[in-house]
Amino acid sequence: MIKFFRKIRQNLLSEGKTGKYLKYAIGEILLVIIGILIALQINNWNDIRIERKELNIALHAMIEELNENLQFLETEKKTSKKSY
Repeated sequence: MIKFFRKIRQNLLSEGKTGKYLKYAIGEILLVIIGILIALQINNWNDIRIERKELNIALHAMIEELNENLQFLETEKKTSKKSY
């Protein structure tokens, strides 16, 4: 693919068609910019996905800890009633 574009570029320059070459160069630059923007968007999506996964893990850990605390408090409540 790179050889294909190189041949087009060399043909345009050798034939003296600078206007067409400039249009080609601008088009190639735009393609590179679009590729970079797509890559950045994919990276952002991946970062958001990772953050959501970490948040879910933390929330599940908090729920487990709360359940354990509730069970502990229930047993403490029962033992304190027995001691009175």
